[in-house]
Amino acid sequence: MKTIDKIPTGKLSRTSKWVTTGAKLGRNYAKYYGKKAFNPNLTKDELNESNASDIYDGLKDLKGSALKVAQMLSMEKNLLPDAFVEKFSLAQFSVPPLSAPLVRKTFNKYHGDYPENIFDEFKLESVNAASIGQVHKAKKYGKNLAVKIQYPGVADSISSDLAMVKPVATRMFNIKGKDSQKYFKEVEDKLMEETDYQLELEQSQRASASCSHIKGLHFPEYYPELSSEKVITMDWMDGLHLSEFAKTDFKKSTGSQIGQILWDFYMYQIHVLGEVHADPHPGNFLVTKEHELVAIDFGCIKQIPDQFYKPYFELAEPQKINDSKILNKKLKELEILRTDDTDEEVKYFTALFHEMLSLFTTPFHSETFDFGDEDFWQQVSSLSEKYSQDEELRRMNGNRGSKHFIYMNRTFFGLYNLLHDLQAEIDVNHYKKYIDEKKSA
Repeated sequence: MKTIDKIPTGKLSRTSKWVTTGAKLGRNYAKYYGKKAFNPNLTKDELNESNASDIYDGLKDLKGSALKVAQMLSMEKNLLPDAFVEKFSLAQFSVPPLSAPLVRKTFNKYHGDYPENIFDEFKLESVNAASIGQVHKAKKYGKNLAVKIQYPGVADSISSDLAMVKPVATRMFNIKGKDSQKYFKEVEDKLMEETDYQLELEQSQRASASCSHIKGLHFPEYYPELSSEKVITMDWMDGLHLSEFAKTDFKKSTGSQIGQILWDFYMYQIHVLGEVHADPHPGNFLVTKEHELVAIDFGCIKQIPDQFYKPYFELAEPQKINDSKILNKKLKELEILRTDDTDEEVKYFTALFHEMLSLFTTPFHSETFDFGDEDFWQQVSSLSEKYSQDEELRRMNGNRGSKHFIYMNRTFFGLYNLLHDLQAEIDVNHYKKYIDEKKSA
């Protein structure tokens, strides 16, 4: 893969790159409408493919938070056209890496010395490049290690990058109103946390200690003395990325075994720890030869406050979501219904969220759930399509819901998609045995 010798880090240079990308999109639309004039039945498939390629090509050179947003969107399989999902998913762990000279220069800047002076062996060629950093293989203490190095200027460009993508996001998610800034601030704060590798080190060690008793779940050991604010060193873990494993010919029972570990890990975090690994894309999980799971990259941890947790999960109970008084109360607590809503808006959004939450909480309504059930995914797809084309929704203020929805919804959509890739049938309450084990230990 072609390497990168320089990343635009200044606001002007990064904005110029985005403007160039915008001009390409304009030409794509002009080309599409020119063809459409002669062929009224022409679909947007070719337009979507061209736009997805041009946007991704621009973002992969910028790296950082702009590319991270694309990675986040790639998990929204029912929101974006397939061409965008396919292209943006490359941001998970397959983008052009830094060149060897830039790797040495960046490492020295962050760590105060060159990598060959610290490790017994250090491969300058990246083995995994993503949106915020890239991973190198190294050796020390007689162990194979993974060394993640952050790209230059990532933290400094977050605010300006989000300002660039904000117009696109406001149109895509119908965000209006003066208090919409709380959503962008939530994303900005989490992205800033992801650039702090010392914080990630602490979060990684905390998650490892808290969840190590979950059977079949593994974590690398981390090395604080070989890490810094922009460099993090851990054990090298062997296995296939979950997305790679999902493409293999595995048995339903094997997918369910791995999926159960994943489900237990997430439910234990949410219901016991009050925080969760909020970046569940396949590049953050490895499947071992024994069909067990390795969890890596704890840069994005979402704290779940009680005032959000309680109403959020109360609405996962059918008897409560189907009680109009309780539903109304919980929707207000979750900031879905607003004090300035008209009667029409209250009626509309109550019906909308009742339908959405009833569907998305279906896995919690029985003892077991099969994420390979295509009927469930067809319902999800149909519901997404229904509201994406709803003109009435476009007229209304889509700026509603607690800021905590952003990463909680991202977590569940990502988790559901991973379980679907595994065709996993899971025991919904199996994680509770780990709670009992902790209590009796």
